[in-house]
Amino acid sequence: MSDSRSNPSTAPANDIRGVLIQVARARVLLPNATIAEVLSYAPPEPLAEGGPGWLLGRIRWHGWRVPLVAFSALAGIADEQPGLGSKVVVLKALGGNPRAPYFAIVAQGFPRLVTVNRAGLGVDTDQGDLPDGVLARVLHNDEPALLPDLAFVEARIAEAVAGQAA
Repeated sequence: MSDSRSNPSTAPANDIRGVLIQVARARVLLPNATIAEVLSYAPPEPLAEGGPGWLLGRIRWHGWRVPLVAFSALAGIADEQPGLGSKVVVLKALGGNPRAPYFAIVAQGFPRLVTVNRAGLGVDTDQGDLPDGVLARVLHNDEPALLPDLAFVEARIAEAVAGQAA
């Protein structure tokens, strides 16, 4: 007899693989399919003066110059200064811009792969005053997490990068 928790190939069809990413003062829950790669943190290439504090710079990754975002700072949750033990999570952009197919966020430690199913996922009753870039507060197996609005994040990055080019 197999156990779907130990063998993802036998998991029920409505389960998805997710990734819990620890950021400053919050956890972010993303579908595993949005993750391109997880890297050790290295200081990014700085952007021109006057950019938003949440846009930390750009990293070089597989021939791309990928914008690096401090999600907690973008959302107004907390200041986020990466350091020893920080990771960089490279995400596939969903906006369809062929010139910017990726962006990255800073994580505190290594992201955790999880199975997300209907029984273990619920909407937090407190949805008032959602931070910028957050679609909803959820509970994954009774642990609070944020569902990010990736389209919002991508739009904010595009605005900030365009402002840097001007």
